[in-house]
Amino acid sequence: MHEDPRSRPPQAGGERASLSGFLQYQRETLAMKCAGLTGGQLQEAAVPPSELTLIGLVRHLAEVERSCFRRVLKDEVAPPHWPGPNPGEFAEFEVEGADPDEAFRIWHEECARSRATVEAAESLDITGSHGDEVFSLRYILTHMIEEYARHNGQADLLRERIDGTTGE
Repeated sequence: MHEDPRSRPPQAGGERASLSGFLQYQRETLAMKCAGLTGGQLQEAAVPPSELTLIGLVRHLAEVERSCFRRVLKDEVAPPHWPGPNPGEFAEFEVEGADPDEAFRIWHEECARSRATVEAAESLDITGSHGDEVFSLRYILTHMIEEYARHNGQADLLRERIDGTTGE
């Protein structure tokens, strides 16, 4: 049996450490699902009729990190990395000709910014907003864990169809 490369969340940590630990674990799960594949495999829509791809998931989660932490929580002007043809549209799932190196670089950069934001926050009760809706850092961390967990289930199916790799 091989060693699991992911960081384990603390089993007896405080709330911030637990939420941050579970989010990091989910991030590392996505990276693990993509590890060792070629650019073509990362772009393969392997579960028809869905057009979902692993690189599309990486790009999407980079956008979710950007949106939740930079735009909502910090109120930064942070335009999408992969904008769609019309205002308010996103094209992260349109992966024909996508550059995997660029996608992973952007995703890693957004994750690092998000981690720094969480570490610098005075508490989990700080808030940001999107329109009229207000969100706490606690809510955002919980939402991000849910977002990654859902998409990691999809990544698991894609990876199994691409090369037969199964498991965590």
